Amino acid sequence: MRRGEDGAMSEPTETTRADRILGVVLAAGAGTRYGMPKILAHGGEWLEHAVVSLRDGGCDDVVVAMGAAVVDPPAGARALIVDRWADGVGTTVAEALREAREHPDVAGVVLHVVDTPGVGADVVARVVAAGQCRRDGLARAVFDGRPGHPVYLGADHLDPALDVLTGDRGAQIYLRDRNVAVIECGDLASGHDIDNNIDDDIDDDTHERPTPD
Repeated sequence: MRRGEDGAMSEPTETTRADRILGVVLAAGAGTRYGMPKILAHGGEWLEHAVVSLRDGGCDDVVVAMGAAVVDPPAGARALIVDRWADGVGTTVAEALREAREHPDVAGVVLHVVDTPGVGADVVARVVAAGQCRRDGLARAVFDGRPGHPVYLGADHLDPALDVLTGDRGAQIYLRDRNVAVIECGDLASGHDIDNNIDDDIDDDTHERPTPD
C-alpha cells in the first residue's frame, strides 16, 4: 500500500511493486551435440515457446541469455548478452542472477531452458505459484521425480548462489544442499531436454498424461 496526496492508502501501482518475477531463458550455449545453438532451433520456435511459457506462466519480465548466437528476442522479452558464454552454463546463470540483482523490485527469478519445448506455461505457473513471490523461496519442477526446469530462486538467494556458480556448475550446485520445494509436473509434460538431433525426432508433446476418470 502507498499513501496518496489526500492521505488515503491505495494499492501499489505496477511501477511500485516489489514482488516482480523475472523469467530467464538460458540459451547462450553453442549446442555442439545438437549441431547448432539451440536458440536457433526450429527457426527460433523453441525460443519463442520458452518466452511465451514464462510470460503466460506468471513472469512479469523475461530476458533471454544468449551468447554463441545473438538474435532479436521474441516480443515480450529482452536480450541479455553473455560475453563469456563458452565458460559454461554456470557463467550464464550467474549473468542472469546479476541482472536480477540490479532490480530491487525483483522478488524472485525463474530459470528456464530453451531446449525443453514440451514444457509450457502450465508448468511455469505451477512453479511460480509454489515460489509465492517469496524472497527466501526455492522451488523446482520435477517430472516423475526427475529434477528439471523451471527453477524458482527467491531474491535472498542471488548473492549466495553467485558465490558458487562457476563454469559448468549451474544452479544445481547451489540447490542440492538446500530445502527446495519439489513441484511434481509429470502430469503436464515429460520435461526432457533435447540434447541432439536424435532426441529431436521425438515429439515431446506426445508425453502420455493421465486421462480424467
